[in-house]
Amino acid sequence: MQESQTMRISALANAMKAEGKDIVSLSAGEPDFPTPDFVNLAGIEAIRSGFTRYTANSGIPELKKAIVEKFRRDNGLEFQTNQVMVSNGGKQTLANTFLALCEEGDEVLIPAPFWVSFPEMVRLAGATPVTVPTSIENGYKMTPADLTAAITPATRMLVLNSPSNPSGSVYSEAEVRALMDVLKGREIFVLSDEMYDMIVYGAVKAFSPARIPEMKEWVIVSNGVSKTYAMTGWRIGYLAGPKWIIDACDKIQSQTTSNPNAIAQKAAVAALEGDQSVVEERRREFEKRRDFMFHALNAIPGVEATLPEGAFYIFPSIRGIIGRTLGGKVMKDSADVAEYLLKEHYVATVPGDAFGAPENLRLSYAASIASLEEAVLRISRAFQ
Repeated sequence: MQESQTMRISALANAMKAEGKDIVSLSAGEPDFPTPDFVNLAGIEAIRSGFTRYTANSGIPELKKAIVEKFRRDNGLEFQTNQVMVSNGGKQTLANTFLALCEEGDEVLIPAPFWVSFPEMVRLAGATPVTVPTSIENGYKMTPADLTAAITPATRMLVLNSPSNPSGSVYSEAEVRALMDVLKGREIFVLSDEMYDMIVYGAVKAFSPARIPEMKEWVIVSNGVSKTYAMTGWRIGYLAGPKWIIDACDKIQSQTTSNPNAIAQKAAVAALEGDQSVVEERRREFEKRRDFMFHALNAIPGVEATLPEGAFYIFPSIRGIIGRTLGGKVMKDSADVAEYLLKEHYVATVPGDAFGAPENLRLSYAASIASLEEAVLRISRAFQ
């Protein structure tokens, strides 16, 4: 396994900040907004009331009930509480699933660009990650033809991440249905990572493959409160799917971490059941930032960005920069470019190598407009 490149870059940027460097960081995958007050208060009340002991391994009943209602309200999905479990963040829900369903000899299809941890988690389970390349021309989305060509007798699972980290692409209902048509009858599982489902723009709507009746027994849905409610540090993720798979993940979790944080579970109940207007307010702000970054980055020679449809990342191609000499060094790939931007111009980005796209950079626009303006100005100067 390799360490997370996003964590590595963020740590390096923080170390440079501690040295007094004026770093503009666009590397972290977390909202810059605070956790909503009503969520914080629920956590404080949990402490004051003594709700600080072990809970049921797979989560407290009231949180499972809130998750079931969230799926019904926001995603058009019907689950029973015994088809849901709560984990220590979205990463654990995904890792539990890979460990439960995959083993040596299995292949897991992962469209690229992909979130950095998908292939490493597959390797942790003993299986083999198989990258399915996509292109900027297709909006970084896998086509049915791409999927068909990648399937082998060893294919055990497809990972579908929509809205996508890092590209911001969102598969439409028609696109999801076309992909699922390829899988029908093949006995291939689908792990649908829907962490950014509530952060989408314009008329775009996220569509879960679990809504397709013929695929319901083959789809596992992963989500969490981290991005939607700015609760990254609270570490609450949740998983839903066929009961036998959830039971297997529950068993794995019981022997690794046991239950998620009790206090954070109470806060998550408040987040899911509370006033959802804060979600829309923040989504609108992200949309303004997205629009700014899209136009500003495309104005820089050598940079080409697609318009993200969801999440809070933009994933520009820097094909026009790779091969050039900057700062006295030839830029061989995105890792060189990211290092140059950080060390010479104090802008923290994440190289696309980590996402299976060595000609791209991931920039998070979970930062103020002022910070984004400064970052783009520095990048423009760096590439001149």
